[in-house]
Amino acid sequence: MTGDRGRSDEPTPKRYPWQDDEYRPRQRPGTPSGHGFQAPPRQPQQTRPLPNADQQTTPTPKPPRKLTVTRVAWFRGKQLSQQAVAAFRRAARADGAGKSGMTSVTYAVMMNYAADAAMAVALANTLFFSAASAESKTKVALYLLITVAPFALVAPVIGPLLDRIQRGRRLALAASCVLRVVLSVVMALNFDNWLLYPAALGSMVLSKSFTVLKSAITPRVLPPEITLSKTNARMTVFGLAAGGVFGAVAAGFANLFGSPGALWFTAALCVVNAYLCMKIPSWVEVTEGEVPASLRTRPAKQPMSRHIVVALWGTGSIRMLTGFLTLFAAFVVRAQTEGDAVRQLVLLGVIAGAAGAGSFLGNAIGARLHFGKPDEVVLACVGAALAATVVAAVLPGLVTAAVVGLLGATASSLAKISLDAVIQDDLPEESRASAFGRSETILQLAWVFGGALGVLLPATFWVGFLVLSVLLALGLAQTWLYRNGTSLHLLVGRLVRKPAPATP
Repeated sequence: MTGDRGRSDEPTPKRYPWQDDEYRPRQRPGTPSGHGFQAPPRQPQQTRPLPNADQQTTPTPKPPRKLTVTRVAWFRGKQLSQQAVAAFRRAARADGAGKSGMTSVTYAVMMNYAADAAMAVALANTLFFSAASAESKTKVALYLLITVAPFALVAPVIGPLLDRIQRGRRLALAASCVLRVVLSVVMALNFDNWLLYPAALGSMVLSKSFTVLKSAITPRVLPPEITLSKTNARMTVFGLAAGGVFGAVAAGFANLFGSPGALWFTAALCVVNAYLCMKIPSWVEVTEGEVPASLRTRPAKQPMSRHIVVALWGTGSIRMLTGFLTLFAAFVVRAQTEGDAVRQLVLLGVIAGAAGAGSFLGNAIGARLHFGKPDEVVLACVGAALAATVVAAVLPGLVTAAVVGLLGATASSLAKISLDAVIQDDLPEESRASAFGRSETILQLAWVFGGALGVLLPATFWVGFLVLSVLLALGLAQTWLYRNGTSLHLLVGRLVRKPAPATP
């Protein structure tokens, strides 16, 4: 039986399958010779010591024989690039990540972020602005279908499916990437007809499926030296960096070859990602002894604790804000800058850049700090997001929208890290993979709701942020009440319940 913090006295499966004899390399024992003679130890030579398995060395390029400006610049550039690659590899393999297999998962996550960024660049002038400028209800509904429906489709399907997958998680990740290759090619070849829309819908569904699948296998590659919350934060930071770099490269392809060129580049990134998924160590397939997690008490399932539900309420409330701002900003900017495409890109770039900086900042902070009281961190994050939306409703404009994007993304990242920490602390080892998949689907549903509001509400800053302020206030109240053992619907029920008539 488990208590409030999810501890269990029953034996749990091994935390690190890569420590089992099945995966540990065999070592040949030294056998002394039959006559008892042992060779004298070899004298140390005046050479450099060999690096250990986790140490990465930076090769030093040979300087050019003839010094010219071009050759010196080439030599210096090569030296800096090699140092940058070596530093990146050291960071990706730090804290035992290279040995446990987390580095391989990180590379796959980075490439998924890169493919998403490249596709967003390719479709920026089609799905985004054409739908945002459309006044007909039909096109707005089509835009809502393409941008929001993928997450609604993923949420109720992928989570339960993960509990039934006992083998083939790497293959499922690679298959999602291969299908994205096919859809990217379809979009590139049918850029000017209706096939572009269902292909974009399918690609977004597969991208979110990848995210949920990744959440389920992450506990299987957790190094002993790092926590799950820091692991997820580190992977997000690497992913955001990769998205920024490859998004810029995709913009260059779009400038040279048009949007179809960026889609061909997206297809190439998905091919690489499929290969990286199959390079993930085989011990992520070990699911023996896993117990599905559930929000309610059900037979043969591990119930989530009250602390996890509190973190889900708070983090989901902030995800609603980020989903709302992602879509609402496009409509407002397009309505205020009708006919000026360059200004539209600049204004949306400011808001998106602020949100990206906030996400990077929040994950960077979470990767370095340890939060002793996750419940209080989540409540503080929801409160900060609510304060930002109230200010944006009172002082509407681009600056306050960018501030909401910055604070909202930072709060969302910190709240998600706190949620990960609570899942690790409150659930036994055999239920964490299922809990991560379930929690990810719930957060995506919250993003869906916020995104739908961003499309349906009038394209006026103060109206949208006023509605979000009310919803965030309700989310904050529900989070605080649930932390204290009650909830909004119970409180409202007590207030509206009529007293029973007195019996004579």
